[in-house]
Amino acid sequence: MDNFFSIGEVSRYQNISKQTLIFYDKIGLFCPAYVDPKNGYRYYSSNQIDYLDTILIMKKIGFSLHEIRDHMQHYNIDSSLVVLRKQLTVIDRQIQELRLIRSRLLHRCAQMESAKIYKEKENTVVLENLDPQYILFREVEKPYRLREISIATKKCFADSFQKELPIFFQCGVIVPLRHIKEGRYTEATAAFLPIEKTDKVSNIRQLPAGKCASIYHIGDYLSIGRSYQKLLEYCKSNSLEIVSDSYEFCINDYITTYDENEYITKILFYVKQQGD
Repeated sequence: MDNFFSIGEVSRYQNISKQTLIFYDKIGLFCPAYVDPKNGYRYYSSNQIDYLDTILIMKKIGFSLHEIRDHMQHYNIDSSLVVLRKQLTVIDRQIQELRLIRSRLLHRCAQMESAKIYKEKENTVVLENLDPQYILFREVEKPYRLREISIATKKCFADSFQKELPIFFQCGVIVPLRHIKEGRYTEATAAFLPIEKTDKVSNIRQLPAGKCASIYHIGDYLSIGRSYQKLLEYCKSNSLEIVSDSYEFCINDYITTYDENEYITKILFYVKQQGD
Protein backbone atom coordinates (compact mmCIF):
# COMPACT_ATOMS: atom_id res chain seq x y z
CA MET A 1 0.00 0.00 0.00
CA ASP A 2 1.34 3.41 -1.00
CA ASN A 3 2.24 5.82 1.84
CA PHE A 4 1.72 3.08 4.41
CA PHE A 5 4.18 0.93 6.29
CA SER A 6 3.59 -2.67 7.25
CA ILE A 7 4.13 -3.78 10.82
CA GLY A 8 7.29 -5.59 9.66
CA GLU A 9 8.68 -2.41 8.14
CA VAL A 10 7.95 -0.35 11.24
CA SER A 11 9.54 -3.08 13.34
CA ARG A 12 12.74 -2.93 11.27
CA TYR A 13 12.93 0.87 11.01
CA GLN A 14 12.35 1.49 14.72
CA ASN A 15 14.19 -1.61 15.99
CA ILE A 16 11.13 -2.68 17.92
CA SER A 17 9.52 -6.13 17.90
CA LYS A 18 6.24 -6.90 16.19
CA GLN A 19 4.96 -8.28 19.48
CA THR A 20 5.56 -4.90 21.14
CA LEU A 21 3.69 -3.08 18.38
CA ILE A 22 0.78 -5.50 18.71
CA PHE A 23 0.77 -4.92 22.48
CA TYR A 24 0.78 -1.13 21.99
CA ASP A 25 -2.23 -1.57 19.73
CA LYS A 26 -4.08 -3.67 22.30
CA ILE A 27 -3.64 -1.09 25.07
CA GLY A 28 -4.63 1.80 22.82
CA LEU A 29 -1.22 3.46 22.83
CA PHE A 30 -0.21 3.09 19.18
CA CYS A 31 -2.88 1.76 16.87
CA PRO A 32 -2.44 1.16 13.12
CA ALA A 33 -4.04 3.58 10.72
CA TYR A 34 -5.48 0.72 8.75
CA VAL A 35 -6.13 -2.98 9.34
CA ASP A 36 -6.79 -5.13 6.31
CA PRO A 37 -10.17 -6.78 6.98
CA LYS A 38 -9.21 -9.78 4.82
CA ASN A 39 -6.05 -10.85 6.63
CA GLY A 40 -5.78 -8.62 9.71
CA TYR A 41 -2.46 -7.09 8.61
CA ARG A 42 -1.64 -3.81 10.31
CA TYR A 43 -0.48 -0.74 8.38
CA TYR A 44 0.82 2.57 9.70
CA SER A 45 0.92 6.02 8.10
CA SER A 46 4.08 8.10 7.78
CA ASN A 47 2.74 10.56 10.37
CA GLN A 48 2.40 7.74 12.85
CA ILE A 49 6.10 6.95 12.60
CA ASP A 50 6.85 10.35 14.14
CA TYR A 51 4.24 9.59 16.80
CA LEU A 52 6.02 6.33 17.58
CA ASP A 53 9.30 8.24 17.92
CA THR A 54 7.67 10.33 20.64
CA ILE A 55 6.45 7.23 22.46
CA LEU A 56 9.88 5.58 22.40
CA ILE A 57 11.65 8.76 23.52
CA MET A 58 9.25 9.25 26.43
CA LYS A 59 9.69 5.59 27.38
CA LYS A 60 13.47 6.06 27.33
CA ILE A 61 13.13 9.12 29.57
CA GLY A 62 11.35 6.96 32.10
CA PHE A 63 7.63 7.47 31.60
CA SER A 64 5.34 4.48 32.00
CA LEU A 65 3.18 3.37 29.09
CA HIS A 66 0.12 4.50 31.03
CA GLU A 67 1.63 7.97 31.53
CA ILE A 68 2.58 8.20 27.86
CA ARG A 69 -0.90 7.21 26.70
CA ASP A 70 -2.58 9.75 28.98
CA HIS A 71 -0.21 12.53 27.94
CA MET A 72 -0.54 11.91 24.23
CA GLN A 73 -4.33 12.05 24.19
CA HIS A 74 -3.86 15.78 23.65
CA TYR A 75 -0.49 17.41 24.13
CA ASN A 76 1.18 20.67 23.25
CA ILE A 77 4.25 22.61 24.27
CA ASP A 78 2.75 23.68 27.59
CA SER A 79 1.58 20.25 28.69
CA SER A 80 4.83 18.69 27.49
CA LEU A 81 6.89 21.16 29.49
CA VAL A 82 4.90 20.32 32.63
CA VAL A 83 5.40 16.56 32.35
CA LEU A 84 9.08 16.87 31.36
CA ARG A 85 9.82 19.15 34.33
CA LYS A 86 8.05 16.68 36.58
CA GLN A 87 10.13 13.84 35.15
CA LEU A 88 13.32 15.81 35.83
CA THR A 89 12.39 15.76 39.52
CA VAL A 90 11.87 12.00 39.34
CA ILE A 91 15.24 11.52 37.62
CA ASP A 92 17.04 13.69 40.19
CA ARG A 93 15.58 11.55 42.97
CA GLN A 94 16.64 8.38 41.16
CA ILE A 95 20.18 9.74 40.74
CA GLN A 96 20.37 10.48 44.46
CA GLU A 97 19.14 6.98 45.27
CA LEU A 98 21.60 5.38 42.86
CA ARG A 99 24.49 7.32 44.41
CA LEU A 100 23.45 6.03 47.82
CA ILE A 101 23.20 2.47 46.50
CA ARG A 102 26.59 2.81 44.83
CA SER A 103 28.27 3.90 48.05
CA ARG A 104 26.68 0.96 49.88
CA LEU A 105 27.90 -1.45 47.23
CA LEU A 106 31.41 -0.04 47.48
CA HIS A 107 31.29 -0.60 51.23
CA ARG A 108 30.12 -4.18 50.74
CA CYS A 109 32.77 -4.87 48.09
CA ALA A 110 35.49 -3.52 50.38
CA GLN A 111 34.36 -5.93 53.08
CA MET A 112 34.37 -8.86 50.68
CA GLU A 113 37.78 -7.94 49.27
CA SER A 114 39.13 -8.00 52.83
CA ALA A 115 37.68 -11.47 53.45
CA LYS A 116 41.08 -13.15 53.10
CA ILE A 117 42.46 -10.91 55.85
CA TYR A 118 39.51 -11.83 58.05
CA LYS A 119 40.14 -15.53 57.47
CA GLU A 120 43.75 -15.10 58.52
CA LYS A 121 42.49 -13.55 61.77
CA GLU A 122 40.29 -16.50 62.64
CA ASN A 123 40.65 -17.45 66.31
CA THR A 124 42.66 -14.27 66.91
CA VAL A 125 41.15 -11.74 69.31
CA VAL A 126 41.71 -8.12 68.40
CA LEU A 127 41.44 -5.10 70.68
CA GLU A 128 40.27 -2.00 68.85
CA ASN A 129 38.81 1.43 69.45
CA LEU A 130 35.60 1.82 67.52
CA ASP A 131 34.12 5.04 66.23
CA PRO A 132 30.45 5.77 66.91
CA GLN A 133 28.01 4.12 64.53
CA TYR A 134 24.27 3.68 64.21
CA ILE A 135 22.09 0.63 63.75
CA LEU A 136 18.46 0.16 62.74
CA PHE A 137 17.16 -2.60 64.98
CA ARG A 138 14.11 -4.79 65.47
CA GLU A 139 13.38 -7.03 68.43
CA VAL A 140 13.45 -10.78 67.84
CA GLU A 141 10.45 -12.67 69.14
CA LYS A 142 10.80 -15.58 71.53
CA PRO A 143 12.07 -18.28 71.56
CA TYR A 144 14.91 -16.52 69.68
CA ARG A 145 15.48 -19.30 67.18
CA LEU A 146 17.08 -18.81 63.77
CA ARG A 147 13.59 -18.61 62.27
CA GLU A 148 12.62 -15.64 64.45
CA ILE A 149 16.00 -13.99 63.81
CA SER A 150 15.53 -14.35 60.06
CA ILE A 151 12.04 -12.83 60.22
CA ALA A 152 13.29 -9.83 62.23
CA THR A 153 16.13 -9.28 59.77
CA LYS A 154 13.82 -9.42 56.77
CA LYS A 155 11.45 -6.93 58.43
CA CYS A 156 14.39 -4.58 58.96
CA PHE A 157 15.27 -4.73 55.28
CA ALA A 158 11.62 -4.35 54.22
CA ASP A 159 11.11 -1.30 56.45
CA SER A 160 14.33 0.33 55.29
CA PHE A 161 13.45 -0.14 51.60
CA GLN A 162 9.90 1.14 52.07
CA LYS A 163 11.01 4.23 53.99
CA GLU A 164 14.14 4.78 51.87
CA LEU A 165 16.45 4.69 54.86
CA PRO A 166 20.23 5.14 54.43
CA ILE A 167 21.22 1.59 55.41
CA PHE A 168 24.35 -0.29 54.52
CA PHE A 169 23.83 -3.64 52.80
CA GLN A 170 24.82 -5.58 55.88
CA CYS A 171 23.00 -7.20 58.76
CA GLY A 172 23.77 -8.35 62.27
CA VAL A 173 22.30 -9.40 65.58
CA ILE A 174 22.58 -8.58 69.26
CA VAL A 175 23.07 -11.51 71.65
CA PRO A 176 22.64 -10.74 75.36
CA LEU A 177 25.71 -11.40 77.48
CA ARG A 178 23.62 -13.56 79.81
CA HIS A 179 22.71 -15.84 76.90
CA ILE A 180 26.34 -16.23 75.98
CA LYS A 181 27.38 -17.06 79.51
CA GLU A 182 24.67 -19.73 79.53
CA GLY A 183 25.94 -21.21 76.26
CA ARG A 184 22.94 -19.92 74.28
CA TYR A 185 25.16 -18.43 71.61
CA THR A 186 22.63 -18.27 68.77
CA GLU A 187 19.71 -16.81 70.74
CA ALA A 188 19.79 -13.20 69.58
CA THR A 189 17.16 -10.82 70.93
CA ALA A 190 17.53 -8.16 68.23
CA ALA A 191 18.44 -8.01 64.55
CA PHE A 192 19.98 -4.87 63.06
CA LEU A 193 21.26 -3.14 59.95
CA PRO A 194 24.11 -0.61 60.09
CA ILE A 195 22.73 2.76 59.03
CA GLU A 196 23.63 6.42 58.78
CA LYS A 197 22.11 8.71 61.38
CA THR A 198 18.53 9.61 60.46
CA ASP A 199 15.43 10.99 62.16
CA LYS A 200 12.98 9.20 59.85
CA VAL A 201 12.41 6.37 62.33
CA SER A 202 12.71 5.91 66.09
CA ASN A 203 14.20 2.41 66.22
CA ILE A 204 17.74 3.68 65.76
CA ARG A 205 20.47 3.01 68.30
CA GLN A 206 23.89 4.56 68.54
CA LEU A 207 26.81 2.31 69.28
CA PRO A 208 29.21 4.63 71.09
CA ALA A 209 32.91 5.02 70.56
CA GLY A 210 34.80 2.72 72.84
CA LYS A 211 37.26 -0.09 73.38
CA CYS A 212 36.14 -3.44 72.01
CA ALA A 213 37.39 -7.00 71.90
CA SER A 214 36.50 -8.74 68.66
CA ILE A 215 37.00 -12.01 66.84
CA TYR A 216 36.10 -13.26 63.38
CA HIS A 217 34.15 -16.49 63.20
CA ILE A 218 34.50 -18.51 60.01
CA GLY A 219 31.83 -21.10 59.26
CA ASP A 220 28.14 -21.77 59.69
CA TYR A 221 26.26 -19.89 62.38
CA LEU A 222 25.51 -22.93 64.55
CA SER A 223 29.26 -23.38 65.17
CA ILE A 224 29.74 -19.83 66.45
CA GLY A 225 30.03 -21.02 70.05
CA ARG A 226 33.69 -21.97 69.62
CA SER A 227 34.57 -18.38 68.72
CA TYR A 228 32.63 -17.05 71.71
CA GLN A 229 34.53 -19.40 74.01
CA LYS A 230 37.83 -18.13 72.58
CA LEU A 231 36.74 -14.53 73.06
CA LEU A 232 35.55 -15.10 76.64
CA GLU A 233 38.78 -16.87 77.55
CA TYR A 234 40.83 -14.00 76.14
CA CYS A 235 38.89 -11.39 78.13
CA LYS A 236 39.25 -13.41 81.33
CA SER A 237 42.98 -14.05 80.94
CA ASN A 238 43.64 -10.38 80.11
CA SER A 239 41.54 -8.98 82.97
CA LEU A 240 39.04 -7.40 80.61
CA GLU A 241 35.53 -6.81 81.90
CA ILE A 242 32.80 -7.20 79.29
CA VAL A 243 30.43 -4.25 79.60
CA SER A 244 27.97 -4.86 76.76
CA ASP A 245 25.97 -7.49 74.98
CA SER A 246 27.50 -9.06 71.91
CA TYR A 247 27.22 -7.37 68.52
CA GLU A 248 27.60 -9.67 65.55
CA PHE A 249 28.26 -8.15 62.12
CA CYS A 250 27.82 -10.38 59.10
CA ILE A 251 30.79 -9.85 56.78
CA ASN A 252 30.11 -12.72 54.38
CA ASP A 253 26.68 -14.31 54.62
CA TYR A 254 23.74 -15.57 52.57
CA ILE A 255 23.73 -12.33 50.57
CA THR A 256 27.16 -13.06 49.08
CA THR A 257 27.63 -16.85 49.28
CA TYR A 258 25.52 -20.01 49.24
CA ASP A 259 28.18 -21.98 51.16
CA GLU A 260 27.71 -21.60 54.92
CA ASN A 261 31.30 -22.76 55.46
CA GLU A 262 32.35 -19.42 53.90
CA TYR A 263 30.32 -17.32 56.33
CA ILE A 264 32.36 -14.68 58.17
CA THR A 265 30.90 -13.09 61.28
CA LYS A 266 32.61 -10.39 63.32
CA ILE A 267 31.79 -10.69 67.03
CA LEU A 268 32.54 -7.85 69.39
CA PHE A 269 32.06 -6.83 73.00
CA TYR A 270 32.68 -3.45 74.55
CA VAL A 271 35.25 -3.98 77.29
CA LYS A 272 37.19 -2.16 79.97
CA GLN A 273 40.16 -3.10 82.06
CA GLN A 274 39.13 -4.54 85.37
CA GLY A 275 39.58 -1.97 88.12
CA ASP A 276 39.20 1.03 85.79
